[in-house]
Amino acid sequence: MQHKKKKLMRRWGISLGAVAATGAVLVAVTPAQAAGPEEVNAKGAYLMEGDGEELWGKGTDTRREMASTTKIMTATVALETKGALDEKVKIKQEYRDYVEREGGSTADLRTGDVLTVEQLLPALMLPSGCDAAYAIADTLGKGDTIKERTASFIGKMNRTAKQLELGDTKFDSFDGISQGGENYSTPKDLAKLAQHAMEKERFSSVVKSTKSVEEATNGRTYTWHNTNQLLGSYDGAIGIKTGTGTRAGSCLVFAVERDGRTVVGVVLGSDSTKKRYADAKKMLDWTFDTKSTMNLRELPEGAERD
Repeated sequence: MQHKKKKLMRRWGISLGAVAATGAVLVAVTPAQAAGPEEVNAKGAYLMEGDGEELWGKGTDTRREMASTTKIMTATVALETKGALDEKVKIKQEYRDYVEREGGSTADLRTGDVLTVEQLLPALMLPSGCDAAYAIADTLGKGDTIKERTASFIGKMNRTAKQLELGDTKFDSFDGISQGGENYSTPKDLAKLAQHAMEKERFSSVVKSTKSVEEATNGRTYTWHNTNQLLGSYDGAIGIKTGTGTRAGSCLVFAVERDGRTVVGVVLGSDSTKKRYADAKKMLDWTFDTKSTMNLRELPEGAERD
């Protein structure tokens, strides 16, 4: 119950440290606490409790491009498609060509290798593999051609958004590389999507991992490192997904579990990778009423950045 008291005190502008030696509560208006975390750089940001209760927001309902945080929905659709995880996927050259042509982040999937959709989930979420997203969409969509199947999968993404009542979210891509500029969401919608996804054990186990090793049927071993540097850097971080785009800026959807609470947050349109993590830290420190030191986990040389 203690964290609920703290939430109410913030909302009413009561200083959390204003307790006299006698035990009496000193009521003092603290504008910064009442208003939320200070100097958040991102154009859009949002914080909510794991149960869906809003804590704070900036540009909460403003639609923005979301880059590779799109892949949260890609994974969600895969996990909610009956029998999908056991589907075997033979990697096509088209997936590699696409990544090279678009300059997308990659899991470096090799043509001819065979992996299951379940094995492709860490390839999708850790190195933010656009090739993995393409493979999943091509495998789980319906149609006679790759174009038809990927369009069908994107249709599933949009139907799922509608079912989740994400009224300000639309997808025109399976990975966040938008061709028509119709791939957008809001901080609030993305937080709601993330909350839904984190309820799935397989999803939450993937996104909290800093590294994943998978073996294709032909014996090739893949090692993927998580681009989300909040993991291993901020106490209690358990996910979720990075995203970077020319128009979208630096984005981050994150979750932290601490003191019996789970908090979900979103940063959209930050100026840089460094600033998006600084924003997340400010937001989380405000939420947990603490001042922490954060040294970002280093990614290995050659690992994907997103």
